[in-house]
Amino acid sequence: MIERLRQILIKEFIHLFRDRHARFSLLVPPLLQMLIFGYAASYEVNRVSTAVLDYDHSQESREFLERFSVSSRFEVRDVLQRESQIPSLLDHRRVVLVLQIQPGFAELLRKGQTAPVQAVLDGTDSNTALIAVGYINQIANRFAQDYQLQMADRLKPSLATFAPNIELQERPWYNANLESRWFFVPGVIGTLVLVSVMTLTAFAVVREREIGTLEQLMVTPISPTELIVGKTLPFLIVGLANVVFVAILGSLWFQVPFRGNVFVLLLGTTLFLSSALGVGLLISTLCQTQQQAFAISFFYISPAIMLSGFGYPITSMPTALQYFTNLDPLRFYLVVLRGTFIKDIGLDVLWPQMIAMALLGAATLTLATLRFHKTLD
Repeated sequence: MIERLRQILIKEFIHLFRDRHARFSLLVPPLLQMLIFGYAASYEVNRVSTAVLDYDHSQESREFLERFSVSSRFEVRDVLQRESQIPSLLDHRRVVLVLQIQPGFAELLRKGQTAPVQAVLDGTDSNTALIAVGYINQIANRFAQDYQLQMADRLKPSLATFAPNIELQERPWYNANLESRWFFVPGVIGTLVLVSVMTLTAFAVVREREIGTLEQLMVTPISPTELIVGKTLPFLIVGLANVVFVAILGSLWFQVPFRGNVFVLLLGTTLFLSSALGVGLLISTLCQTQQQAFAISFFYISPAIMLSGFGYPITSMPTALQYFTNLDPLRFYLVVLRGTFIKDIGLDVLWPQMIAMALLGAATLTLATLRFHKTLD
């Protein structure tokens, strides 16, 4: 059995290194996609295009708007003269945000009353709008605090030091600067490995059928289990090498720290690859042509990424979909990736994810083996 597996491994590696398309798919797309996703995927919003409309024309209103001009989160592009200009700017996407200050803004502040400011946002991109609202609240609250202290200093200088001032001190764990790249880069590793390895595996048996070598395998003493193992191990080794390559790139290029245990990451990667390869081989046994295998792989990969929690939290999904995500091995692997990279957590925390990936891998590989046995019949 060992000798037969060795021959299959040699055959698969020879074919892999001779296939220019396979070599290209394993090296170039992961590199380019890591660079593109690393720079493009982000929850941070910077330079929000902004227009201002100031009906008050007071020192206070100018100071308030100045805080948006100097902030890197906003970019003031237009100073409006009348309210009728707002719909045209938003409709043509010239700006995303319009800040409007009504007359009497400074007078209300001097009386110690609430001075409203209107923020008109383009809600087409709800994510950007919600994040921009958070930034607006931060700037407005800071302005209100500073203005209260200035008024206390002017009216009662001797009591200014005793003016009540409550300030929230933020202390995020694991990601002190709240860099969304630290969240996305480990997730990109999982998605890239899933796409590259599973796509190649999905062509494994189909390719044998198309080039006519499947009949030769049928007359050999190789059992379906041995053939499945022989088809899986080369791509498992390639997948592990791919993870190491992309993880090093993410750590060195994007400065995402790796704080965990390498062996925990490798164990999680091995279990994830076993399930991903099982799905790929199952697709390969179900299809007659490589075009069919590619179409079904795409049909599987897109929902798998969407339901994994890569870009959207699973807790915000409908309850039925939350249960359905338990069939997605990428969901559990992303927890392992982000936990080992950023949090330095080990098997004492990650064992549920490891068991889930092991069960999914065993199930998919078993189904692929049984399905291939039926094709031999």
